[in-house]
Amino acid sequence: MKRREFGATLLATTSLASAALAQSQGSVRESNLVGELEGPTLINDPARRPTQFKEAPMLTEQVRAGRLPPVEQRLPQDVMVIQPLRSIGRYGGTWRRGFIGPSDSENGNRIMSADKPFFFDKTGTEIAPCLCKGFEVSEDGRRTTVFLRKGMRWSDGSPHTADDWVFWFEDLYQNRDLVAAPAPEMASNGKPGRVEKVDENTVVFIFDDPNYLFPYLLAGDTLVGGGQTRQQSEGRAYSVYAPKHYLSQFLPKYTPLETLNTQARAAGFNNWVQLFRARSDWRLNRDLPTLCAWRMTQPITGQQWILERNPFFYAVDTEGNQLPYIDRVQLTLAENPEVVNLRAVAGDYDYQERFIDLGKLPILLENRARSRYRVHLDPGFNGSDTVLFPNLTYTDDREIGALLADARFRRAMALGIDREQLNEAFWLGLGTPGSVIPDRIIPESPGEEWRTKWSTHDPRQANALLDAVGLTRKDREGYRLRRDNGQRLRIEIAVAQTLSPTWPQQAEMIVQHWRQIGLAGDVKVMERGLAITRALNDQNQILMWTNNGTESLYLYPRYALPVDPTAGVMGNAHALWFASNGERGTAPTEPEMLRAFQLMRAAAGQRQAERTRTAQEIWKIAVEQQWGIGVVGLSPAFMGVRVVNEKLENVPARTGVSQHIRTPWGGHPEQWYFKP
Repeated sequence: MKRREFGATLLATTSLASAALAQSQGSVRESNLVGELEGPTLINDPARRPTQFKEAPMLTEQVRAGRLPPVEQRLPQDVMVIQPLRSIGRYGGTWRRGFIGPSDSENGNRIMSADKPFFFDKTGTEIAPCLCKGFEVSEDGRRTTVFLRKGMRWSDGSPHTADDWVFWFEDLYQNRDLVAAPAPEMASNGKPGRVEKVDENTVVFIFDDPNYLFPYLLAGDTLVGGGQTRQQSEGRAYSVYAPKHYLSQFLPKYTPLETLNTQARAAGFNNWVQLFRARSDWRLNRDLPTLCAWRMTQPITGQQWILERNPFFYAVDTEGNQLPYIDRVQLTLAENPEVVNLRAVAGDYDYQERFIDLGKLPILLENRARSRYRVHLDPGFNGSDTVLFPNLTYTDDREIGALLADARFRRAMALGIDREQLNEAFWLGLGTPGSVIPDRIIPESPGEEWRTKWSTHDPRQANALLDAVGLTRKDREGYRLRRDNGQRLRIEIAVAQTLSPTWPQQAEMIVQHWRQIGLAGDVKVMERGLAITRALNDQNQILMWTNNGTESLYLYPRYALPVDPTAGVMGNAHALWFASNGERGTAPTEPEMLRAFQLMRAAAGQRQAERTRTAQEIWKIAVEQQWGIGVVGLSPAFMGVRVVNEKLENVPARTGVSQHIRTPWGGHPEQWYFKP
């Protein structure tokens, strides 16, 4: 995407949002709720690298006591230099934030995003340095060489080298006890790639077929680009590196199996695999080394989840001050998203975008002065903040499974939804009703005509489609009867208590809409972890979720196609089949799904222009088949409503909310600080 085009569309989006707000809330224009996209600058010129370094007072005390080496010995030679957004900061303070329990892992994962191999610039379109300083792709696309920062150290002071990357590939990724399904990103055209060490600070990823896409996958929120924090928690063992010096002790290759199993039983686990998963999970194990700006000191399982500065973090500001400026991050448990919103209104948080309800905007604005916070709106580019994902591989009920696997039934459900009513009720009219396709600004978007395809309110056509699949009989109340036993057909929507506080109410409204076409619906609200577990086991009939992130199709395809075996929202058996090249899972019977899978596999070996055309074709197929039923999107509703303490400085006026930008890390919180 060209910067000029991005800027023009951004201004248009900003104007539309401001106009809608002004209409809804009066004189909101003056509040500058939708600002300009901005962020700090990364200084890549070695000549501008500071030669003297400073540190936080809390670390100076530890150096004097002999518990830490001097700051210049803790930083890498290839230190990352950040020019703060507005001003050099001051050390100290605790960032107060809310979370809703052990299933809310992403809340902390996003704050720990400094361990991603690469990141993106403020637009979310250009790869930027992060954990690694650079990369090169061979002319034939078969080799991607990655350059690590020389002298970088883990949070316990141990060196981080290419050995950690080879260790992950050989001892974690290729261990089927730890990684049951391969990462689709670690293959090109279905052929698996490999990792080799060049020297202490250089690794190379080698593929048999061209893989021009791979650097973007290393920067995205993918199984290879998500970072140690994100991809080695909750039972996963992906990412592309791991701390060999620490984790090797929990593997049978390095410690006798019987010894490991004895240790596992002593710790309350059944076997070494469970022990390893616990020890490699940053949320639970404070001893696990990290490369992030903060390290966990109090686990997610309590009333407070606490992170504290990493004394070996690899970044400094332009005056040589080691980052981060903020000492601690304190996430305090809230019973549910509604409590998070109440505490935000009361001024209990310093920066909170997660769980903040767009529908609470009037009360948030009303209480700004009293609670001393600012409100920012960040419109997203994803097609739908709310999506209904029919489970294409549902087998618990044969009749329901057959209907969900029928495109005609899925289209009927889509046509039965009154999106305009939902937009007014839950988005304050600020969203865009329609399908799952991304904003027209995204080059991969197939065209605006696909926004309304099967995505308008048309009960007449919906009824015709339901009749066509054989659901012609109805009971006295007008509800359609099952084809197998004559009982009332009931479709269940699983709703997780998660990012959107209004999802349960949205689902209930959709159920009311479906009454007009004779469909009975049930809403089942459940804890997030349970909803995801059920999704991975293909137990949900329909899951209400979002497609945030999928606007960058190749970086986060899980909500467009079932290709990611760790997600499973639309049929995990298909995702396992795709990721394992047919060795596991269930092969699709829909020719359209097989075609979409072929297109996805081929994309890695294509240059950008052709790859963009391929993405457009995938989107067309996905909308035509309604694998995800879009509701309303292109709004600030999904983590785009930010409540920010007035004293918190260097916070962007607008930041990207795409999945690969890892909100709030897209605003680079390592350079935020509190004014006196």
